[in-house]
Amino acid sequence: MAVNDDLLLRLIQAVEALGRRAPTLHPPEGEARAWRYRGRPARFEPVQRLSPLRLEDLREIDAQRERFARNLAQFAQGRSFNHVLLSGARGTGKSSLVKAGLNAWPALHLVEIDRNDLADLPEVLDALAQRPERFVVFCDDLSFEAGDAGYKSLKSALDGTVSAASERVLLIATSNRRHLMPEHFRDNLEARGRGPDGEIHPGETVEEKVSLSERFGLWISFYPFSQDEYWAIARQWLIAMGVPEGRLEALRQPALVWALERGSRSGRVAYQFARDVAGQTA
Repeated sequence: MAVNDDLLLRLIQAVEALGRRAPTLHPPEGEARAWRYRGRPARFEPVQRLSPLRLEDLREIDAQRERFARNLAQFAQGRSFNHVLLSGARGTGKSSLVKAGLNAWPALHLVEIDRNDLADLPEVLDALAQRPERFVVFCDDLSFEAGDAGYKSLKSALDGTVSAASERVLLIATSNRRHLMPEHFRDNLEARGRGPDGEIHPGETVEEKVSLSERFGLWISFYPFSQDEYWAIARQWLIAMGVPEGRLEALRQPALVWALERGSRSGRVAYQFARDVAGQTA
């Protein structure tokens, strides 16, 4: 049966009209300092309890903490700043830096957005522009696959589009991937002219993959901890959780075994070990 072109046209117009009538995203409301953006339906949910972490609680990442804190201070004080990409080994304090930084500057507000909702980032930024405060927009564990809808939205937000980028919004992302996109051996093969079905200009594809991360003005890299660094972090958490100092030396070897069993000497693993010990001590 032939499609009725007139009916089809009216359906398309109706869908477009509904889209134009879609409710505008309202700015976050209330006295909260942090919100989570939820995309379906679009709304800001206040965070009731903030992490109590302080910058001085974060051990063995002194250089990273100093660079992050300096840039955050510039933003909080209304001076020039850079958007931040925290990348590297898992569990080394990337997300914790953001939480602790929020506590260091009580005047700052934060909106956390999931990478699956980044396509809505322009609407989120427009909503935040209606408030006078300075906002950190935070995306944790960010990475993209080819064709992700949020890729271009974030790219535009970092550089600005026709409109100027807001000086009252700081974008921060954490990722285990330095360039946020998967990188393949075939990229190198095609760049050398070995790919049988490769692009004529393969270098442009590689450039596209790294162009997003380059839009973050400040890159801060994190690396796996050594045994001594891992133990220093575990020791700090044990003390903070009330484990008697007289027990600490005897706990060094169990802490290393704990990390070995998990295949990671990270700050997260050290914290989990300390919680396990403190729970048995109580």
